[in-house]
Order: sequence, then C-alpha cells, then structure tokens
Amino acid sequence: MADRTRIPADDLAELIRAFDLGEVVERHHLAEGLMNVNWRLDTRVGRFALKRVTDVPLERLRRNLAALPLLASYGVPAPAPLATTQGDVIAQIGGSAYCLFPWTPGEHVRGTDLSLAQVSELGAHLAGLHAALGRVVTNEGLPAVPASVTAEVTDAGRAVHKADRLAEAVTARGAGDSFDVAAGLALEQRKVLLDKHAHLRPEGDLPAGPHGWTHGDFQYRNLLWVDGELTAILDWDRLGVRPYAEEVVRTAQVQFGVEGVFDLERVSAFVSGYRAVVPLEPDALLDAARRLWWKRMTDFWQLEFHYGRGDHSCDDLFLADEALLHWWTERLDVVERAFAGAA
Repeated sequence: MADRTRIPADDLAELIRAFDLGEVVERHHLAEGLMNVNWRLDTRVGRFALKRVTDVPLERLRRNLAALPLLASYGVPAPAPLATTQGDVIAQIGGSAYCLFPWTPGEHVRGTDLSLAQVSELGAHLAGLHAALGRVVTNEGLPAVPASVTAEVTDAGRAVHKADRLAEAVTARGAGDSFDVAAGLALEQRKVLLDKHAHLRPEGDLPAGPHGWTHGDFQYRNLLWVDGELTAILDWDRLGVRPYAEEVVRTAQVQFGVEGVFDLERVSAFVSGYRAVVPLEPDALLDAARRLWWKRMTDFWQLEFHYGRGDHSCDDLFLADEALLHWWTERLDVVERAFAGAA
C-alpha cells in the first residue's frame, strides 16, 4: 500500500517542473481509486488532482483525454486535463505516466444513497453522455464507430478450468489467511453454479441494440456530486465503443448492487431515466443484463489480481461481488425485469 500512496520525491520534483506548479505545499492520497492512483496537490498556484495511470496504453489515453474539452463544450461535466510546459497532457516520469487536472470539489455518493429522483437523473446523464460522445465522433474528436461490435461469451468449461487453476494457487498457500479461505470456498461454489446454470449461457457474440462510444466505468467512484447535483464525471481511461445497453446495465449493477443485493427500485428508476432520453428497447437491455450476469459468473479478475499479480486492492470487491452473484442468480428473472425498467 505504501507504493500506492506515496509519490517518489524525484517524481514529484519532475512533476513540479513539468506542470510549472511552483511549490507543493501539501499532497494527499485519494483512497477511492482502485486501479490508478490519485492525489490532491495543494500548491502555491492552486489545487490540483494528480493521477498516476497504471494500466492504459499512452496513445489511447492521449486520444481519450483529447476528447474531454469537446465533451465539456457540449455540456458534459468532464474536467479537461492540463498540459505540461511541453504541451503534452501526459508527463512520463520515472517509468510512470501522470496526468494533472484542476481540482473539482464534490463528494462520491454511492448509488443506494441517491434519492430516486437523483437516480433517474443519473440515468438521463448517462444517456446525454452517450449522445454527446456521438457528437464528438461527428466532429472528428474520436474515430468512427464500426458497423458492429462483438462480445465474447466464455464457455462454462473454460470458466471451470480457470477456477481450478486459481484453486491450486489458493491451496499452494497452505493454511493461508481469511481471504484464502473465502476464495477457496467461493471457487468451489462457483463451479457448482456453473454446472447448474450452464444452459442459461447467452447465445452468440453479437449483442443486441445500438452501440457507440461509452465511458467504460460510469460508477460512483468516478462521479462527484455537490448539493444533490452531478458536477463531474472522472476517469476516462476506459472510453471505448460498446453496446449502449451494456454500459447501462453495468452502471446499474455497480451503482445499485451493494452488500450482496440489488436495490431493484433504483435499478428500474435508473434505466427509466436513461430511456426517457435515449429509447433503448427492452430486448437490448434484457440481452445486456443476461450477458453481464454470465460475465460475472465466468470471471475471476479480482482473484487473478490477488494471486497472479500480488495486488490485493480489489479483495473486498471480490467478496461483495460474489455475494451479489449468488443473490442475482437466485432471482435472475426478477433482476432482468428491473434492468429492462419493468420492476
């Protein structure tokens, strides 16, 4: 954790020169991030948000950041990055890549802490964002959208094989700790789920409904609220072309699937808020919901981080997602109706 929370002194000195910050009076690690690492910098010339990017190719990151000023001009609350003295939005220092943004005040509010009116408004914000990204493409701020997109649907047998491989990694730790015990049990239970529900695997690799540029991680850690209003959308690293329904249902899952259950009333309100702006067909949402459920059923990325990379930052997320998966599976039809806006 120490490596994630501190900025090396040499890096900080280079950053001050690169962005012409003068003296950094105070720096504070922002614990909300999962993948990248973020700090608040208080300097003699102002307050800034600094991000160290760890898992995005730099050319893709430059492309994504270049779209933000256009999005802001269309009314999307997307803070634009600041340029270095050399005119680049990325500072490559000490083997790391850094971006700097003006500090944006606000709070991260979990989805279940939003009122139903705010939830519906959030759905409308996502629809407006999708529409604005389409305008960015039209004005050549992003590449054209391909005629079709595909989504891999993992075979149940392949997922079982992955579970077995991870179980071997757990066993190799011997007695292990409490997380190892929970992971080992979860892997055995997941194989039971896969065997029981393999016949519900989505058909084909062509998702239903329209597609286009999407944010990629539209969730509470990347949203700021002030006085009940959404004031900033952060973290554009995963900007990419996807089915719109995929982003709608993923956002609803991350926002309103907490403590092992879905808040189905909020899921439905969020989807309805989106559809009031962009009329996605229920069939597209149902297809996306089933595909997301199956993706969660066959995916073990947090355990791969833990046992493959030695990165434990997402351990709590695995345990919460595992509980939600079981609750979701037991109520699959009810949850899918909520994702279609029908709860």
